[in-house]
Amino acid sequence: MCGIVGYIGKKEAWPILIKGLERLEYRGYDSAGIALMNDRAFFVCKKKGKVVELSKFIKNLNKEEIKKNLSGKIGIAHTRWATHGIPSDSNAHPHLSNDGTIAIVHNGIIENYLSIKKILINKGYKFKSDTDTEVLANLIEDVKKHAKVSIDEAVRLALNEVNGAYAILVISKEEPDTMVIAKLGSPVVIGVGKNEFFIASDATPIIEHTKKVIYLEDGEMAVINNKNKKFNLKIKTITDKTVKIPYIHQLKIKIEELEKGGFPHFMLKEIFEQPESLRNTMRGRIVLEKGNVKFGGLEKFKKELENLNHLTIVGMGTARFAGLIGEYAIEELSGIRTKVEYGSEFTYRDVATPYRAGLIAISQSGETADTLNAIKKAKRDKMLTLGVVNVIGSTIAREVDAGIYNHIGPETAVASTKASTSQVLLLIMLAIYLGRMRGNLSKNKSQEILKEIEKLPALVEIILKNSKHIKQLAKKYKKSENFFFLGRKYNTGAAMEGALKLKECSSELKHGPISLIDKDFPSLVIAPIDSMYEKNKSHIQEIKARGGIVIALTTEGNKELNNIADDVIYIPKTLEILTPILAFVPMQLLAYYISVERGNDVDKPRNLAKSVTVE
Repeated sequence: MCGIVGYIGKKEAWPILIKGLERLEYRGYDSAGIALMNDRAFFVCKKKGKVVELSKFIKNLNKEEIKKNLSGKIGIAHTRWATHGIPSDSNAHPHLSNDGTIAIVHNGIIENYLSIKKILINKGYKFKSDTDTEVLANLIEDVKKHAKVSIDEAVRLALNEVNGAYAILVISKEEPDTMVIAKLGSPVVIGVGKNEFFIASDATPIIEHTKKVIYLEDGEMAVINNKNKKFNLKIKTITDKTVKIPYIHQLKIKIEELEKGGFPHFMLKEIFEQPESLRNTMRGRIVLEKGNVKFGGLEKFKKELENLNHLTIVGMGTARFAGLIGEYAIEELSGIRTKVEYGSEFTYRDVATPYRAGLIAISQSGETADTLNAIKKAKRDKMLTLGVVNVIGSTIAREVDAGIYNHIGPETAVASTKASTSQVLLLIMLAIYLGRMRGNLSKNKSQEILKEIEKLPALVEIILKNSKHIKQLAKKYKKSENFFFLGRKYNTGAAMEGALKLKECSSELKHGPISLIDKDFPSLVIAPIDSMYEKNKSHIQEIKARGGIVIALTTEGNKELNNIADDVIYIPKTLEILTPILAFVPMQLLAYYISVERGNDVDKPRNLAKSVTVE
């Protein structure tokens, strides 16, 4: 997740932009940059690392440089969370077009950037970075030159050629009093001041300047320009130039609340971000007509993957439980024998390595020490190493032979939510990829699963809309000192994850064996309508026979468990292989709400760290 900031008005832009970037630091980033318009010339400064490094560099300019470069009243700035290309000064935004006349910042992913880049290279364009954003800058330049149009029309025409998600700010030397803003799938807010405008990814950098904001809708673009010493704003659609009348909202919220998107905690915010994070995880990777999945990062190792005889999945905590679900999926769909290990234990095993073996390392941060050590051991044993990682350019991402990124943006709360569902989804998609490659999975079966995968974001939204019911259950069970989680087959890992969430967030709670069950010991049983349903129903009846309390998590429409369980949580119907992803969400909500009821620090549980970088 990146952050974008823009300013156009009568004040010096750079202090507003730097302060705006600081306000967006909570979103997470690996580099930062700024571009200012100074009398038809750009001043561009980009730095890997923190905003403070960028600020120091600017403040240390000599008087002549300050006078020359920092007087601009229009500018754009960016904090980058790498999605294409490693974190570096060159890959940081803003990016300039080939001829240096256009500057752009971009939040999102351009899916077809490689094919566009190839066309532009054939036309003679040169590239200084590995990013999709520079491709967009050069595409806008190319359109502007050949169509002989204004900068806003060049942006509009260029955006009609790209696929993906974006929120962009564009300025041009040739039209130095104009800024173009466009949105599709990534947020952008325009603050309306007195003859000035403030633009950002969210309202956090804006609220100290103005409470009046305009929220661009998907498929809309805004053009701000200076005519007769007055700045004007026009909004139109990207596809057909239909002019829209902007609606100005009045903000009634504090800055601290804005950083969490209006949610009381980062954990709840990230739970509710899961429909979008799942979309980002699958974006550009599903080829439905072929019943296949594409992972650009694995292409180089297709032959080795096709010949694999054995896979080991390693991870710690939530990552390991995602691996347990992936184990079932990979074995069932690809036929590759798979096992799951703690990274910490795998490192110290001294056994013969199976022939043609591979290792999948799962880590949100890409810095988990135990998992990293497991990779090093696997490489010593000549195993093919793959990574499922969220943070681009992290140690694990660099260490493995090949990898797959989650593309979910930063996860701030210690208790993982959106990373865990993304990890499970990627492992299922990897199972499809391997199954199709090895001829173990038919096109029809693959298409059936992929169609259901595409429905997941909407199904998660349905669960989130029913969160009030789970909140009521949290009040009911908040005093329980023990909790028992049960699940079978794919939902074994889901049950373990549910137990972990409750322990992480509500630290006094335990989970234990059936011998402990009594009237004060609730059990949550994951019992969707699937191949394990009858066995799970038997578990519920066994617990009830011992006087235990049961919360049943089952498929929407299944009324049978209403007569057996004490409480029922419903999830939408989906394929058995995908039920863990949906089951994760209500368990995350239950853990969150119980923790809140017990007065615990949800985002920073006692004695836990987000990324464990020591053994």
